[in-house]
Amino acid sequence: MAMPPRSPAGSEKSPQSKELITSSTGSTLCISSRSESVWTSASRSKWDIYHKPVIVVSVGAAVFLFGVVITSLSCFLTKNKKVYKMSGPAFLSLGLMLLVCGLVWIPIIRKKQKQRQKSQFLQSLKSFFFNR
Repeated sequence: MAMPPRSPAGSEKSPQSKELITSSTGSTLCISSRSESVWTSASRSKWDIYHKPVIVVSVGAAVFLFGVVITSLSCFLTKNKKVYKMSGPAFLSLGLMLLVCGLVWIPIIRKKQKQRQKSQFLQSLKSFFFNR
């Protein structure tokens, strides 16, 4: 019968546990965080800030226009009319959904940028008064 593996004693800790014990939690959280840190003041261009909603709006507008074309084809063509009548509104609704999501995303980003600027200002005031 095979013997189960021994649990590591205090002196036989695995490398992962040593790494977890010795690592600084605060610094690793800031490094691994996906959100932009308040402490970094690197200015970003408008394209870096708004490129995702602009892409979503562009794709949404393209899909919406494709839906308009497909729906209008159902009026002019008699062959495959049912296919056009079913797929046209689907593209219309999908394009409209993406278009609206992108257009709503832009004011959310603007509000977030204003909050970030206020937060950076308050952090600089706090560090000015408390680091004396």
